[in-house]
Amino acid sequence: MGTWFPAIYDTAMKPLEEGEFKRIRKQLVTGAAGRVLEIGYGTGVNFPFYRSAVSVDAIEPNPSMAARAEKKLQDARVPIRLSAAPAEKLPFPDDTFDTVVATLVFCTIPDPEKALREIQRVSRQGAKLLFFEHVRLRQPVLRKLQDWLNPMWSRVCDGCQLNRDTLGLIRKVEITVDRVDEYYGKLFLAIEGKNGKMTADRVSPEERQ
Repeated sequence: MGTWFPAIYDTAMKPLEEGEFKRIRKQLVTGAAGRVLEIGYGTGVNFPFYRSAVSVDAIEPNPSMAARAEKKLQDARVPIRLSAAPAEKLPFPDDTFDTVVATLVFCTIPDPEKALREIQRVSRQGAKLLFFEHVRLRQPVLRKLQDWLNPMWSRVCDGCQLNRDTLGLIRKVEITVDRVDEYYGKLFLAIEGKNGKMTADRVSPEERQ
């Protein structure tokens, strides 16, 4: 993982994060209750928005991103524990969490489907699952443009996949989708759902390793 991209991430995202993104994150994250898992906390942008959580376990495998999140812990209103675990191999027992939060992270996870099944495993039946992601566009011309740009985009943006169909992946693993809000011409989606079906019995021991 590169170190230069985390170094410029907050600056590059500042115009969005101080505007519409802040409103979207706040609305989504304040709904996280009970014991919460955050997937890919990045530079800790969500930390100040937790209000109803009893505690938050937050994972981030990129050490350069994680280092920049430390100072944001002082703005948190709930206890937050940080871990360097990857999303595809979560270090938590089955049925641990009441809510899972993932914002602008599924574009970079190497095996997003495995990560989603891990989320299902560690969250309780009916747990609230909250996502905010940029996704593959449905408009044919723009979709082809995403495909064309993706190889270069991925190299420049530390592995980010510009054309990933995250909503499709969420539905594929049978997470129940309750609400989808669209932003910026449907490029960004806020997705609220729940863990409707536990899948631990469908995941082989080899897949968990």
